[in-house]
Amino acid sequence: METIFYMVYILVFIIGSIAGLLLSYKKHMEPFIISEIDILYLVLAIIGWFLFINFALVQFIPAFIAIPIGLFLIGLVIGARPGYGRKETVIGALISIIVWLVLHFGLI
Repeated sequence: METIFYMVYILVFIIGSIAGLLLSYKKHMEPFIISEIDILYLVLAIIGWFLFINFALVQFIPAFIAIPIGLFLIGLVIGARPGYGRKETVIGALISIIVWLVLHFGLI
């Protein structure tokens, strides 16, 4: 049964990556020249990484639904055109890891 969940997770991430690439090509027609942070990608990365790492904190969504949604959103950001989404991914992952560390080890 766990194998099915892992296959769904991989499939959802791949679909998110393909959708992110298609959306990125529609949004950015030029090669990588923009170096500022895209707010939409940042919000998607933060929500995605939070749902993926801290899914237990979201009590109203079951884990088998929260994790695929998080992976889809992470795939959207990571799957963007080369150069886009890398800063947003790192910031989203760091925020989610910091929340996880604070809640599990009480580091503040």
